[in-house]
Amino acid sequence: MAVAARKTTSTGRASTSTKSSAARSGAKKNSVPMNFTREEDVHAYREMLLIRRFEEKAGQMYGMGLIGGFCHLYIGQEAVVVGMEMAQKDGDQVITSYRDHGHMIACGMDPKGVMAELTGRRGGLSKGKGGSMHMFSVEKQFYGGHGIVGAQVPLGTGLAFANRYKKNGQVSIVYFGDGAANQGQVYESFNMAELWKLPVVYVIENNRYAMGTSVSRASAQTDFSKRGISFNIPGEQVDGMDVRAVRDAAERAIQWCRDGKGPYILEMQTYRYRGHSMSDPAKYRSKDEVQKMREEHDPIEQVRARLLREWKLSEDALKAVDAQVRDIVNEAAEFATNDPEPDPSELWTDILK
Repeated sequence: MAVAARKTTSTGRASTSTKSSAARSGAKKNSVPMNFTREEDVHAYREMLLIRRFEEKAGQMYGMGLIGGFCHLYIGQEAVVVGMEMAQKDGDQVITSYRDHGHMIACGMDPKGVMAELTGRRGGLSKGKGGSMHMFSVEKQFYGGHGIVGAQVPLGTGLAFANRYKKNGQVSIVYFGDGAANQGQVYESFNMAELWKLPVVYVIENNRYAMGTSVSRASAQTDFSKRGISFNIPGEQVDGMDVRAVRDAAERAIQWCRDGKGPYILEMQTYRYRGHSMSDPAKYRSKDEVQKMREEHDPIEQVRARLLREWKLSEDALKAVDAQVRDIVNEAAEFATNDPEPDPSELWTDILK
């Protein structure tokens, strides 16, 4: 089973004064991302490929009627969560929206348990009661999976408050999209986080279309790294299709929080290849646009090219990685198809009274 390694990081490479002034102006980072080692590139390739293959299989199973309800795929955005995880330490919390399968896998959650939750089976990570949008793992410090747009932001801010209260040195990583960035509760969270200097990184996954409306039509301020300016929260734009750029920015932001300086905003400029959910035909954009992004910016292909060109890995070696990943995904699908459904008595468990 693949487990995404959480990596203890060094401090950010930019000086505090330079970082602070640039970030507070919402400036885009133009620096070339630090190169990965061979091992880091292999790790990133494998983890992103696992997420990609898992999501492709989930799409197939949805089409077969094995997955019900909503299902939001993460295909195209894999570099964001993998790069962030590579910069985190054990104990750092993760909370996100309903497009959450990739985050769970990157956190090291068992793909069999994730897939079984999608199909509503006993072996699912929420015992088959949460489905695609509501999975949790206290062991892996993963706090959902939330179906209400933007609702995870105040909850993730609360996790950061707990960290500050306990003085445990942990950082809360809060993911939300460009659409959720226009929600009022987001800005209430920003205000509280900066006021109390809470250790929280707000990761805005800007995939350009929210639920189906382009950013230019829905947002007066389309530079989401500037959304914290009125609260004095630093922010920067990041190439969310390059896992190295993501890891670099994540290290800066997480160290800022760990140093007790308060929250940090990272706008990840990314792109989803599929519709908002499985029921979305995505007619608001052209097929040529999607194909151009795949050909020129695919996060997995970028790493694959480096492995071949710079690290001299053979095609056979990469095919072996793909075969191993497919075996993991197929095993997860088999388990999720044949595992029993929850007993009706489970309706009365895990209820707060």
